Amino acid sequence: MNRSEQPIESITFASPTADQQGRPARRKIIAAIAVTLALGAVAVYWMASGRYQESTQDAYVDGNVVAVTSQVGGVVTAIDADDTDYVSAGTTLVKLDCVDAELALSKAEADLARSVRQVRARFAGAEQTRALVELQSVALAKAQADLARRRHLATSGAISGEEVKHAEDAVRAATAALNAARGQLAASRALIDRSSIATNPDVLAAAAQVRDAYVAAYRTDIPAPVSGLITKRNVQLGQKIAPGVALMSVVPMDHLWVEANFKESQLRHIRIGQAVKLSADVYGDGVTYHGTVIGQDAGTGSAFSLLPAQNATGNWIKVVQRVPIRIALDAREVASHPLQLGLSMDVTVDTHKRNGSRLAANGSRDHGGRTDVFAGELALADSVVDKIVQANQ
Repeated sequence: MNRSEQPIESITFASPTADQQGRPARRKIIAAIAVTLALGAVAVYWMASGRYQESTQDAYVDGNVVAVTSQVGGVVTAIDADDTDYVSAGTTLVKLDCVDAELALSKAEADLARSVRQVRARFAGAEQTRALVELQSVALAKAQADLARRRHLATSGAISGEEVKHAEDAVRAATAALNAARGQLAASRALIDRSSIATNPDVLAAAAQVRDAYVAAYRTDIPAPVSGLITKRNVQLGQKIAPGVALMSVVPMDHLWVEANFKESQLRHIRIGQAVKLSADVYGDGVTYHGTVIGQDAGTGSAFSLLPAQNATGNWIKVVQRVPIRIALDAREVASHPLQLGLSMDVTVDTHKRNGSRLAANGSRDHGGRTDVFAGELALADSVVDKIVQANQ
């Protein structure tokens, strides 16, 4: 039998069972239910929490960069700190050559001592002039008494008129001498009246020169205004610096904040005092920081840029603007996980609390700074002045 003549066996297909026919339908139903539950969960989350949150990744750590400057000019003889070093407030960072300042201080101290002694001499001269006035008063009284006796005797002819004339001349001479002494006393009193040696104008002027010279010598040691990390050092040994030139900077690492740039459409419900959650790229999502909104900037970033946009000319394309919002950080959390300036942050603001103000209230000045490093300069100078005055009066 030829192959072509072999009978062809029939092929039969089994019909699908009812269970197999229902599986796709059940899968579609399950998928629809899952999508519905997911959408419902999203809707519930949005209604309960999502609509009260505003987030941005355009946020960075910021802080104060305190410049270290010299208040006097001079040549740098020592540098006691460098970049990345931690320094405490008041620590000497740079020293200047102090020879000229010390010479000026020595001259001012000598001038003060001489002024004190000169004023002492004026007080003594005033006492001497006062005694001279008393002496001339006695001489005038004696001359007047002699004149009275001679006039009485002249009426009886016991003495001549010439003697009376001499007595009158003696009275006029004594009167002139008394007036001259009184004038000298007034001149002496004009230099010392209503003052002591320490409060005399000449002594005060010399004392001011001592204070000025002492402070100038004291300022040849340049201290750190605040505690923090040194950065941006640009001073070198032997460099002659002028007052006001920035030598380096100190960043207080315990006073940092975050500048979060939110879109203008996100600002509607952001208020001062609202709670904020933050995470830093350097630590990842495993570390969460907590902060508080403390203020919004006075304008958008473009408004204060070096070249502000000129939208009134040419073709105009709308660009969504961003406004910097300052967020204070929890100091304890920053101490546990230190941050640095410029680090990126993810910020989420909880806007449930909407009864606060968008902008800072009138007169709000709660976020300034202060340093007491330079507060003792004048007190030290005063002690030097007091020692010189006491030693010479």
